[in-house]
Amino acid sequence: MKVLVIGGGGREHIIVKKLKESKRVTEIFAAPGNGGIAEEATCVPIKDDAIEKLVSFALEQQIDWTIVGPEVPLTKGVVDAFRNQNLKVFGPTRDAAIIEGSKDFAKAFMQQYDIPTAKYQTFTDVEKAKAYIKQEGAPIVVKADGLAAGKGVVVAMTDQEALDAVENMLIDNKFGDAGSRVVIEEYLEGKEFSLFAFVDGENVYPMVPARDHKRAYDNNEGPNTGGMGAFSPVADLDPQHVEYTVEKILKPVAKGMKKEGRKYTGVLYGGLIETKEGPKVIEFNARFGDPETQVVLPLLENDLIQVIEDVTSGKDPQLKWKDGYAIGTVVASKGYPGSYAKNVKLPDLDTNNHDVYVIHAGTARSEDGNFHSTGGRVLLIGSLQNSPEKAQTEIYNYLTRFDSSDDFFYRKDIGFSK
Repeated sequence: MKVLVIGGGGREHIIVKKLKESKRVTEIFAAPGNGGIAEEATCVPIKDDAIEKLVSFALEQQIDWTIVGPEVPLTKGVVDAFRNQNLKVFGPTRDAAIIEGSKDFAKAFMQQYDIPTAKYQTFTDVEKAKAYIKQEGAPIVVKADGLAAGKGVVVAMTDQEALDAVENMLIDNKFGDAGSRVVIEEYLEGKEFSLFAFVDGENVYPMVPARDHKRAYDNNEGPNTGGMGAFSPVADLDPQHVEYTVEKILKPVAKGMKKEGRKYTGVLYGGLIETKEGPKVIEFNARFGDPETQVVLPLLENDLIQVIEDVTSGKDPQLKWKDGYAIGTVVASKGYPGSYAKNVKLPDLDTNNHDVYVIHAGTARSEDGNFHSTGGRVLLIGSLQNSPEKAQTEIYNYLTRFDSSDDFFYRKDIGFSK
């Protein structure tokens, strides 16, 4: 079986690694892939949103299955284009991916189907948005309506922070079209968790929960990022809250999307928070989350391609999970999530004497054989062990090789349940 993975980040690297475990998969392509993926699959120089080129490649190579990693091609209709050519592809259509593509749509949808979430209002007018902030008061959350690579959310602890965020989005156009409309919602207190599910129509098959660390620096300080690390399972998560999330959030979403004529197929990601009133939705993503995927998929015992075939043909995939703890810590370029230098040489990534796995997110390999950075999040160093403490020890012993560099940074508290 030939499989194409669309994307070039850490999420796609772990998907490739998981596919390599399958006895049924004989060849893996990645478009565009990255330096680490190139060691395990054939990288194709096609951008992840170059839809016509991706379809042509899949037809030429007679690809059996395509798995879409990132959100941008999904919201641009890559699944629709593949299906139009009778190509098997795993991911939601453009109409279904709107649950991530527009926060305003997602909030209105949740309101309509009684799915628990923060109260909100949507604005395109700066003065009305500011008046609402002053009326509600901080802490308050300001979100760009569209896709902003995980960076279009400001958790404002003061009124001024919120007012500045609105100006950045609606006046300064910081996030382009994604920020031409803003969603302002109440600040929810509690512990966050992520829950993915394989979905096809009304069939929902949840995975193991994970927790992501969004803030750039230790002790959850600094700006929001796309994620600085993650761990799974989440020991302090109430099992009843997981069951509630599946029954009262994920299943109603799948049912509601089908009712709206937006039948959902793919991975549905719930970004959730445990409040005093129970779990509530912070956001939905229309694909595997990054970096949580890098700690969830290593725990999956099943053959990933078999799971996809089962789910899309109406069968229960009978998901099985390893009894262990997976933790992953991101190595980022100094300056991330703001501006940062690229093409910085990485130290030797040899894993001898370390029980870790190395996931490449933003790397390329030069002709001299060395890896260089190409993005803000460069690597994720993960470990799967029988205790979280053991996983942390393995990861942080390995990461000391970055301590002499001023070009990279990483959090030293990933995996502690905060």
